[in-house]
Amino acid sequence: MRHIEGKPEIHYPCVWEFRIIGENKARLEQIISELMTKPYTLDEKNHSSKGRFVSMHLSVEVESEEERNALYQSLSTHKEISMVL
Repeated sequence: MRHIEGKPEIHYPCVWEFRIIGENKARLEQIISELMTKPYTLDEKNHSSKGRFVSMHLSVEVESEEERNALYQSLSTHKEISMVL
């Protein structure tokens, strides 16, 4: 496996994908629709082995690192979202 040094170079605007994990698919869809202010796509991807968690992929065009980080912060601090990658 190759080790990459330093911070990756990202050219903005670009489409960024967040993986969002939570317990309730319908509630995740609602939360994301309330948080997003621009067009996005949201796809259901995986369920945990016991079916408790669902993974959703959110794709959205971001204009800057600041916007990307602000979206991550909004998603990751929501009490009903278990994890954001």
